[in-house]
Order: sequence, then C-alpha cells, then structure tokens
Amino acid sequence: MRRRGAALEEAILQAAVEELIEVGYRRLTMDSVAARAGTAKNVIYRRWPSRAALCIAAYRAQLPTGAEQAPDTGSLRGDALALLTRANDRMSTPIGRALREILADIQSDPERLREIRDQISRAGVSGWLTVMARAVSRGEVAPEVVTPRVATVAVDLLRNEYALNGANAIPSSVLAEIVDEVFLPLTTRGQAPRRTPG
Repeated sequence: MRRRGAALEEAILQAAVEELIEVGYRRLTMDSVAARAGTAKNVIYRRWPSRAALCIAAYRAQLPTGAEQAPDTGSLRGDALALLTRANDRMSTPIGRALREILADIQSDPERLREIRDQISRAGVSGWLTVMARAVSRGEVAPEVVTPRVATVAVDLLRNEYALNGANAIPSSVLAEIVDEVFLPLTTRGQAPRRTPG
C-alpha cells in the first residue's frame, strides 16, 4: 500500500536518521534516503528543499517533546544538570555528530545557519521552560527570568564546547560549570544560587 502524509514523512525521516548514523552527513544523498524510504527523490524535495533541511528535520524528530519529558529532581540545579546531560548524550551520538557536520558545512551561509540554530533551540526550549516554571513555583527564581533566551543559554554553551573542542562528549565537570557559573546566576539575577542536592 502506498504511503502518504504523516506515514510517508515518518518513513523519510527515519531513513534519513539511518543514513546519518551509517554514513554521516557529508556522504548522505537524497537518492540514498529515497531508496531507503522506498520513495522518489522528488517526493522528498517537495517537503524539504535541501539535504540540510531534511537532516535537521530528522534530528528534530529524535528530540523528546512535551512537558512530561522534563526531569523533576526537586531543584533547578538538578533539573538543569539532567537536561544538559541529556543534551550532551544526544550531541555525542552519531546523529549528533552529523548535526555538528551540518552546522560546520553551512558556516558560509549566516542566514541559513541562524535559521537552523533557531529551529534547534525552539525544539529544545520546552523542557527548559518547564523546569524553570517549576523553579518559580518552588520560589527558587523570579517569574520574569523564565524566557526562551535564558532557557537556551546552557545548551548554546554546550554546543559551543563541541564547536571549539570537537569532542565526542563533554565532561560532566564542564556541564556543572555551565550550570553553576552561567545558567544559575542568570536565573537568580546576580544572587548566589541555591545549591540544593541533585
């Protein structure tokens, strides 16, 4: 039976994920994705105008969605470390490495680079906003600090670590520095962060 709509899109994105894991971004072709998905290349191009657009969509399809995916350790520090550790684990996977290849490949196109980074940030911001909202309800932070810009800071810094170091995974000590020295001070507006266990 011929697939259409959401079923076809899911098959294409899954094929793209498998290709990214197997050969990486630079060796992936629309032809190989089409063959793996059992569809025609022009069908893919109707949905995604470029290889980069398809691969970003495939990466985003792997991200958890919804507030129920946000950790709840009982403290903002614990939640932030859990979210950043999850992001670090994802970035060190084959598809995460492929994402880094994509971003490196389009450095000469600032507009496209900004668009893709914005897409990635929007996809990951929900969990951060959720844990920050919980921190407000616990009295850890003020409501006005719960903004998308603050919510993306920690992951942006993590991504920068990968860009600078090219590591397979960033050490947990660096994750703690990002949370303790940047994220928590931002959320507490210059006050000493409350270091609860977690």
